[in-house]
Amino acid sequence: MQRSGLKLFPSSFWKSRRVEKSMRRVLPRSLLARSLLIVFIPLLITQGIALEVFYGNFLQVASRRLSDSVTSEIVLSLNALEHLKKPADRQWFVEQAQQHLQLVESWHSNARLRRFGSTHVLGPMDEDLARALRASISYPFFVNWREDPHTVKISIQLPDGVLDVEAPRKRLDMGQIWLFVAWAVGSSLLLFVIASLFMRNQVRAIRRLAHAAEQFGLGRDIGPIRPAGAQEVRKAAVAFNRMQDRIYRFVSQRTGVLAGVSHDLRTPLTRLRLSLDMMPRTGMVRAEDIQPDVEDMIGDVAEMEHMIASYLAFARGEGAENVAETEIEPFLEDVAAAARRAGAHVFSVRVAQGLRVHMRPDAMRRALTNLVDNARRYAKHINLSAQGRSDGVVVMVDDDGPGIPPERRDSVLRAFESGRGGGTGLGLTISRDIVRAHGGEMELLDSPMGGLRVRLFLPR
Repeated sequence: MQRSGLKLFPSSFWKSRRVEKSMRRVLPRSLLARSLLIVFIPLLITQGIALEVFYGNFLQVASRRLSDSVTSEIVLSLNALEHLKKPADRQWFVEQAQQHLQLVESWHSNARLRRFGSTHVLGPMDEDLARALRASISYPFFVNWREDPHTVKISIQLPDGVLDVEAPRKRLDMGQIWLFVAWAVGSSLLLFVIASLFMRNQVRAIRRLAHAAEQFGLGRDIGPIRPAGAQEVRKAAVAFNRMQDRIYRFVSQRTGVLAGVSHDLRTPLTRLRLSLDMMPRTGMVRAEDIQPDVEDMIGDVAEMEHMIASYLAFARGEGAENVAETEIEPFLEDVAAAARRAGAHVFSVRVAQGLRVHMRPDAMRRALTNLVDNARRYAKHINLSAQGRSDGVVVMVDDDGPGIPPERRDSVLRAFESGRGGGTGLGLTISRDIVRAHGGEMELLDSPMGGLRVRLFLPR
């Protein structure tokens, strides 16, 4: 079975895996080192290509042309010396060559060369000059590049002696190659240092974000981090600060819920205990005699069930539902229809046709139902409306009730802050948490109908 399983993957797959593992061992592990490697390798390849293009094309072409020029002048000198028989004429030509051709020529009668070829130096000029001399003259020669750093000595073996020709080195040597190499290496190092400084700053911002996430995961409150670095890193830092704030607010609210459970359940539990203690322990008991007490206990149990359901709904949250693109008009019509069945008088629903937004439909239906139920307790008429914006959708719930004073609007959004109609004080809090989970915000305003307006903003 193992062999048949291995045959499912081609050999190239296993080779690529081995290559990948080998590369992983060689490559650095830190982000800074890998980033610098990503910068350095293309820079090195680019400079190498530029150097090769310069060295392989321009430098060689220029060197060949310079070597051909000097060789042509040497051939001209040989031809002239062969035709000029008189010593005075030869001396005159040597002086002319030195003056106009920058060639210093000297004749050694009956001398013999002991070395042939060329001394090798860095660059293509030695090979180009030797090639040009072989192609132009039929006499043996020796080129000495190292005797004098400013001149190149060319010795030519003639039948009756040796002709020494000293040519300026600058006519053959492309000295700019050193300048180009120095510029290439220096600019590469400079760019690499600058890239290292920039990359270190970027990596420092990422490390700071990673450290903050690690400390936050350990439960240590280090406060919001300062956004720094590239735009993407800054956005990540801002998102982390918002996430941290939401989680702290979430934990604080849930902690408040747990603390309030025992307080709110204590009253019905105490009534149940008193009712049970006052029931007779002995003798015959008629059902008619304890009917009022039983009804009171049933009411207390129902009240406890309602409070516990509200607590569980608040603590559970709505994060498990998937986000879907929803059309607002039929969605609000469904909410209004459900509210009318519950006894609310929804006066109108005004929504622009075709208005859509991404949201969790069940969670948002629950949030709007809570708002409509709160309005139903205090108002006779309720209006639902929605309008689009460039960055999202605004949904408004208006009523004609007494409203909420501006100084109390922040407090009623906190858990267990119930209004005059009773309740657990979690309806508005649950609705606000659902809206914030969508990335939006909820605020309480004055309504044109004279009561309260709850304004919900949902981003697109």
